[in-house]
Amino acid sequence: MFNNKPAHFFSYLRGKRIAVIGAGISNRPLIRWLWPHNENITVFDMMREDDPRLLAIQDDLRTSDCHPDWSVGVSYLNRLKGFDIIFRTPRMRPDLPELVRERNRGAYITSEISLFIQLCPAPIYAVTGSDGKTTVTTLISRMLESADYRVFTGGNIGTPLLDQVEYIDVTDRVVLELSSFQLMDMIPRVRCALITNVTPNHLDFHRDFREYIDAKKNIFLNQSPTERLILNAQDPISSSFISEAKGVVHFFNTSPRDDQMSAWESDGALWLGQTNKPPVFLCQNKDLQVLGAFNRLNIQSAALAVTGDAPIESIRTAAVTFTGVRHRLELIRELDGVRWFNSSIDSSPTRTIHTLEAMREQGVPLVLITGGQDKQSDYNGLGSAIRRSAHTVILSGQNSELILDDIDQSGAIEDALVKDIAIHRTDTYEEAVALARSAAMPGDAVLLSPSGTSFDRFQNFEHRGDVFRQFVLSL
Repeated sequence: MFNNKPAHFFSYLRGKRIAVIGAGISNRPLIRWLWPHNENITVFDMMREDDPRLLAIQDDLRTSDCHPDWSVGVSYLNRLKGFDIIFRTPRMRPDLPELVRERNRGAYITSEISLFIQLCPAPIYAVTGSDGKTTVTTLISRMLESADYRVFTGGNIGTPLLDQVEYIDVTDRVVLELSSFQLMDMIPRVRCALITNVTPNHLDFHRDFREYIDAKKNIFLNQSPTERLILNAQDPISSSFISEAKGVVHFFNTSPRDDQMSAWESDGALWLGQTNKPPVFLCQNKDLQVLGAFNRLNIQSAALAVTGDAPIESIRTAAVTFTGVRHRLELIRELDGVRWFNSSIDSSPTRTIHTLEAMREQGVPLVLITGGQDKQSDYNGLGSAIRRSAHTVILSGQNSELILDDIDQSGAIEDALVKDIAIHRTDTYEEAVALARSAAMPGDAVLLSPSGTSFDRFQNFEHRGDVFRQFVLSL
């Protein structure tokens, strides 16, 4: 629409009424970026006008000489009428009646990340999926940086990029993590699209699993025949997207097939290659600093994404020096022979199962702290994974009963690996950390892996992990 030129967009802004819905992390830089070009901005947010968070945000904007109008509180959307441009927050459904009404009236409805993709002049690598998005996004960025590109990383990973778009050049590289919320009403044009896997997730937001799947598919539907799509060969849902692919498809988690570039694990190492060509050695598993089979899949997929853009030496260097991402199996400390891990990102049973598998690979006795807010997830298999991995589980969160039910059901399984465990309940992380310390023996590990979102008690998963870390460091 704007021919990749911010100047064209700024010209388009003249005389327009602008609405920004949500005063969160991504939209505050957006407001600052828009303000010099059009001061007719109204910010909508459900926070009460006396909410300390809102007051702090308003003070912060004033220090940047931004003075938008505000519509806040329970009825904050009542004033959403007559705007020319509306930026929606990702957690707002695009079919909300107020948005539908304004769209039908002729309003241009977009988002910070959608507009960035339209204006960005550099090649974009976009990552989505149910698990592993942030880790893969970070790995791709590290691999490209190792190849001496100037890299901009953002999207759902927490770094808004729109206010930097004027400084991005065609020779740079951009790596974006995109959530289903962001993808629902946009079909981006990206050089390389990567889908880690697709399992039931965020069903507290999406109408059903089909809507969630369709949102994920939007990441590749606008590609050209020369652009690339990276898929997980062993994931039944995302691997089936090959039938709708517009570009060249590469598979990870499989040996070469059909002359497509592939990435796989064999003989304790990771490899890249194609049919009828010698395989390319990537690295030995023992040289990696991150734990778990799921992290080896993350490395495979990231390596495929940058193959052809980065030399194998750069890819290998980034892979073997990667120590993980904060809140993802993050080692906080070792105390009295016990290692404490923070995996607050584990906001679904599937993620917790993968994390438990990674810990079980190490053969370390485990105390598990779990529990969060349910998002209509499938807990089947979580109880068995917990019994196979932990000798003690401490439940602390809104979905504790759902987790406990699956633990109880798994106890009836006749399997020598499924063992009895000690179960405790707590109301706070402070109590959970104290209980874990008393239950853990030298040589054990304590793991926070919540199996649910953070919104029962925290602002986000980072806040949850930071609170847990503070209690652990205070021991």
